Amino acid sequence: MSDLTTVRQLARGALESLERNRQRIDDLNVYPVPDGDTGTNLTLTARSVVDQLEQTTTEDRPGLVKEVTRAALMGARGNSGVILSQIIRGAARVLGSESTVDARVVAQAFQAARDAAYRAVREPVEGTMLSVIRELAEESESADDDSIPELLARLVRRGEEAVARTPEQLDVLREAGVVDAGGTGLLEIVRGIAATVSGEALPDAPFEREEINTDAIHQEPSKYRYCTTFMIEGDDLDSDAIEAEMGQLGDSLLVVGDPEALKVHVHTDEPGRALDVGTRLGTIDRVEIANMHVQTHQREERLLQAVPDAAPAASGVVAVVAGDGNRRLFESLGASRIVEGGQTMNPSTAELAAAIEATPADEVIVLPNNSNVILSADQAAGVASKHVEVVPTDSIPAGLAAMVAFEPDRSAEENATDMRELLESVKTGEVTKASRDVQMNGLEVRKGAWLGLADGEAIAGGPDFEEVAAAVAERLLAEPRGLLTLLKGADEPDLQGLVKRIEELHPGLELEVQEGGQPHYPLLLSAE
Repeated sequence: MSDLTTVRQLARGALESLERNRQRIDDLNVYPVPDGDTGTNLTLTARSVVDQLEQTTTEDRPGLVKEVTRAALMGARGNSGVILSQIIRGAARVLGSESTVDARVVAQAFQAARDAAYRAVREPVEGTMLSVIRELAEESESADDDSIPELLARLVRRGEEAVARTPEQLDVLREAGVVDAGGTGLLEIVRGIAATVSGEALPDAPFEREEINTDAIHQEPSKYRYCTTFMIEGDDLDSDAIEAEMGQLGDSLLVVGDPEALKVHVHTDEPGRALDVGTRLGTIDRVEIANMHVQTHQREERLLQAVPDAAPAASGVVAVVAGDGNRRLFESLGASRIVEGGQTMNPSTAELAAAIEATPADEVIVLPNNSNVILSADQAAGVASKHVEVVPTDSIPAGLAAMVAFEPDRSAEENATDMRELLESVKTGEVTKASRDVQMNGLEVRKGAWLGLADGEAIAGGPDFEEVAAAVAERLLAEPRGLLTLLKGADEPDLQGLVKRIEELHPGLELEVQEGGQPHYPLLLSAE
């Protein structure tokens, strides 16, 4: 079996284990901030490695090491993902330097992973994934007589013990009554690798859902608002100097990589200033800015709905959604059922009716999120056995805005009334590519050029994505707005220039950038 085949199988096993436990890990997340995304961030980081391995043809081991470490760094999400990228870097360098990999080499890889992880964090905190990788490394030191499967099985057992000890090491975990989310995620990665090596099936997730107590649900948000992550690429980048400058802007700081490419993660109230540091020193990419205060609120609402003794919901939401990222956003805001659909893939009346009946509530609100789906939603409401309110959202951003008003303990009519009222103050926009030569509202756009729409009206077109997107944003912000949300499509447009431009023109604006993953529309926008 080639090195590439082996590495692919191991990476897939790690990813599958994470994916099975993603929601559970998200629910545990109270440190360093209770934003409920540790499982998601670790999964996305691991997925970036798998995606790179699926497309590479590199067979030599040094080349694979370079590609794996680069993919982990470029795809790292959040605090936990950045630390994981360094764990991968440390382990990969050892595994790539030996002609034969045995238990001794695997042990050295875990020890190098520990060293890389601790180097990455300016102020290491015990009771986190750092403690778990440290204990795994310690356990590996007596690996001389083990086979690789035996060693990995031992490491899984030690990892389970290490995770169980995290509340003893970190007060916030003990007070919340949970184990560390990052450490739990790291354990699942090792569990996935161990199962792959031994040829055994992955065990089912320990719990469909952890029973989270109220102390773990109600957590104070971070003193900073924005989790800001981005890459800096350049020549002779000085990580220490960048770290010193970034340290003045916030906390939870990580600056990792090499002199040609650095990943920066910081919690701050001034994401624009953080990006300015990067653009001054090189080229920035992979910009992710998330409002942690909103994430904390979403996590709290989601977990409160899952408390076993809670009263059944008075109403639920069925939302028509395209894109994995958008699905997660709707679910985090409380949508009970997601029906896949959108532009060019409209769901049938039967699919919507089935989702309505499957919603665990007596009354249902349907968000069609596309003008072509509204009629089907009305028809589904007419044949449903439950009371149904259709709120005629014509886009995913409009649907997300409506979800902000949703409260499951209220009737469908009360929720729908507030949603409709809220939508009157929301402006939405889209950026797509013209599929043919078009002339709309006096605007001529050639096939293949960018087309920008604001509230369904074509307002900009041309070959430059950023110019068209900026024109749409400015139209949406023509009246004073407090929040602008950008949903990135499946094609992952580069938004760094657009984000900086908007921040400079609207310094008091709250700006959120989210991974929507929707097809056909590289960028969806909403202003509230």
